[in-house]
Amino acid sequence: MGKKSAAAAALVLGGVLLATGCSSGSSGGSGDTPAKTGDSAAPGKPSASASADDNGAASEAAYRKWGLKPFPAPPAPPADKPVKPKPGEVPVISDIPTDKKIVFVTFDDGAEKDPKFVEMMRDLKIPFTMFLTDAAISDNKAYFKPLQELGNSIENHTLTHPNMRTESGSKQQHEVCGQQEKLTKEYGKAPRLFRPPYGNWNEATRAAVKACGPQAIVLWRESMQIQNMQYQRGDKKLHPGDIILAHFRGKSELKGHTMTEMTANMLRHIQEQGFTVARLEDYV
Repeated sequence: MGKKSAAAAALVLGGVLLATGCSSGSSGGSGDTPAKTGDSAAPGKPSASASADDNGAASEAAYRKWGLKPFPAPPAPPADKPVKPKPGEVPVISDIPTDKKIVFVTFDDGAEKDPKFVEMMRDLKIPFTMFLTDAAISDNKAYFKPLQELGNSIENHTLTHPNMRTESGSKQQHEVCGQQEKLTKEYGKAPRLFRPPYGNWNEATRAAVKACGPQAIVLWRESMQIQNMQYQRGDKKLHPGDIILAHFRGKSELKGHTMTEMTANMLRHIQEQGFTVARLEDYV
């Protein structure tokens, strides 16, 4: 996953630092009164188009608050998820097979717990996935519940953030199963996805994930720094279905910048390249 600075006991953090149409109603006439076409509503009740206009204005205001423009809604998720593991197999993915101009935003670790970030995500309603490490979140696990309540999934990122390649199979299983149990108990839902720290994994990692419950190992194609993205591909561009890595980071790791500033920069990069943000769990 990139190098990381220490953020909590037993945790090594660092490395890479840093997503309607309106229908015209038709009111039927009664007696000799002709029907009136166009928007209509009962007294005191806004019409459908008025409600849509209000929602659009509210969305623009919410985005403007953070120096952004609204994203277009992502396409409806496919009826059949494109990532389909074979029986007994744990797939390893860095992107999602799709031709839609969508990307997927993920945040790792959990060291920074900025209340402004919760406010930002409540305003923007951008879907994202959290891969949490117990050692990073143990001082305030409740922080992530409002983010989860917005519809964002909490997934497995080990107990103590080790380099999995250097650990025995039994230690890897302890890291994955231990965090699976803790996250399920704390947040009421078993994680379906696993991200290995630093993106380092081997076949023992895959075996541990299979034994502990997650259904896929999730890597990434881009990682968000403070102002810019790092790209794995030589063309330095987003591609349909790319998974983007960011982190719960604060001013000490972001050279004085806040997590909301970093996130706004990331969303601008996504938007400037003509993409919108979709929910990863809808595709895996």
